[in-house]
Amino acid sequence: MYAKAAKIIKSAERCVAFTGAGISVESGIPPFRGENGLWNKYDPMTFDIQYFYQNTLRSWEVIREIFYEVFGRVQPNTAHYALAEMEARNLVHAVITQNVDNLHAEAGSMVIHEFHGSLKKLVCLKCRSTYKVSQIDLKTLPPACLRCGGILKPDVIFFGEDIPEPARTHSFNETSRADCFILIGTTGTVAPANMIPGAAKSNGASIIEINPFPSEYTQSVTDVFLQDKACVAMEKLIEEMDR
Repeated sequence: MYAKAAKIIKSAERCVAFTGAGISVESGIPPFRGENGLWNKYDPMTFDIQYFYQNTLRSWEVIREIFYEVFGRVQPNTAHYALAEMEARNLVHAVITQNVDNLHAEAGSMVIHEFHGSLKKLVCLKCRSTYKVSQIDLKTLPPACLRCGGILKPDVIFFGEDIPEPARTHSFNETSRADCFILIGTTGTVAPANMIPGAAKSNGASIIEINPFPSEYTQSVTDVFLQDKACVAMEKLIEEMDR
């Protein structure tokens, strides 16, 4: 199966990777759902936009703990670096990610469409100014805008918010152009992101799926299923393409 996947990728005119939580789990980031998911420890409503407006301090306390203390210690893994290497070789042309952890960028990928936003940026809810998170002191909560004093929020979507632009448009544009789609660590449970692989398939793309277990995509759109963890699968894939 790896030989078949490598052949598809090498012969593709435009190959796009589509990543989910599974690729970052191996860096130590817990998934949101499932047995060890964050939603088993934290109330998902903490990340509802109305809750954020009404309980800003409490929401920010949880945000800081999860996103800037737990997530802040992690590093890219082999799978992230493999995708960056494939882009450098002109084998992968873009990464569409549902993740907000910035690990693709840290690994060296250049063309990244962050479908759910990025934790590395904060946005002012009053004047819409944006900041790198490194510019803001998170010891004092909630953090305030340096320009107008408004409340800052991570530049990621909360429940009740729309997918950000231009990431949404860019992602679906990539989907319409790709003739090869590599799904890595995404199971197809989160809408509207879960529409993307089906749209790629409808546009004629070959779908390569990397997951340790079958997903919502496996029987519906997947052409080649590589049943391994992301790091293992990407290492094998790189080796196969080097043959």
